[in-house]
Amino acid sequence: QVELREAGGGSVQAGESTSVSCKVSGAAVRDICMGWFRRAPGEGREAVATINKYKNTYYAGSVEGRFTISIDNGKNTLYLQMNNLSAEDTGLYYCAAGNMGCTVVPDIYAWGQGTQVTVSA
Repeated sequence: QVELREAGGGSVQAGESTSVSCKVSGAAVRDICMGWFRRAPGEGREAVATINKYKNTYYAGSVEGRFTISIDNGKNTLYLQMNNLSAEDTGLYYCAAGNMGCTVVPDIYAWGQGTQVTVSA
């Protein structure tokens, strides 16, 4: 059974940076598709960044150039570095795991508990 445990996030000011991490157990990050989803207040979950087992990455248009997704195979951990944050980036950030794909909710078979990122204008 795959388990995902997020850490990081918190409250920052607009223009600042923060990062979140996701420790994976029950699977090797190099063998699966991993992603970060965001649920903004009053909205559903949407993928902001994903990386598949071929190391192909996907970024939502609103975060491209500001967010960077990466994995550390030795630590079996997924990361998301978020720079130049704005209030629109506020939300619950979920770590997610899929098999071949992981850019839409139906692809996901395991979710983390979510970690809050709040950006103040």
